[in-house]
Amino acid sequence: MTETETALRTLAHNVRTARTRAGLSLDELGRRAKVSKGALVGLEKAQGNPNFATLVRLADTLGISVSALMEGSPEQRVRVVSADAVMPLWKGERGGEARLMLTTGGPAATEVWRWTLEPGEEYPSHPHQTGVTETVSVTVGEMILVVDGTEYPVAAGQTATFDADTTHTYRGTGTETCHLIMTVHLPPGPA
Repeated sequence: MTETETALRTLAHNVRTARTRAGLSLDELGRRAKVSKGALVGLEKAQGNPNFATLVRLADTLGISVSALMEGSPEQRVRVVSADAVMPLWKGERGGEARLMLTTGGPAATEVWRWTLEPGEEYPSHPHQTGVTETVSVTVGEMILVVDGTEYPVAAGQTATFDADTTHTYRGTGTETCHLIMTVHLPPGPA
């Protein structure tokens, strides 16, 4: 079995388990997450290729982290994750990408992401559930963080945080690739 097939099977199992635990039918989950019932049926059968936005909407609707949908085994006491071992969940048209490195456990989980954005490349995000905050720390280059229509320049060595329950966009600027670490802080709730 390929790595992709294994990942799809794990995702299928985790979505089905979380949906059942939440007491949601396929129709109701689809309505709340704005995902078609057909796509959900395929997903729960380990078929198809859901995009990053779909995974975020499902996780938000189910009250869990994106990585909780994707991880196959319980957390170990110490985990070391190499960027090469984690598949990108978003790829920009100019070569940028986002990789979910890990999610911390506990009642208020935190996702840790590694991003690259090429100049002029952007990722627009839909609003997350109430209580979700995001933090971006630029390590190389510069970007524009757009929150609810207002632009905030963030350069190497700077960190910004914001309530992510509104529209927001990450945009690469300048002349070099922007490297950043993004964390998503989830409110306490079901894990």
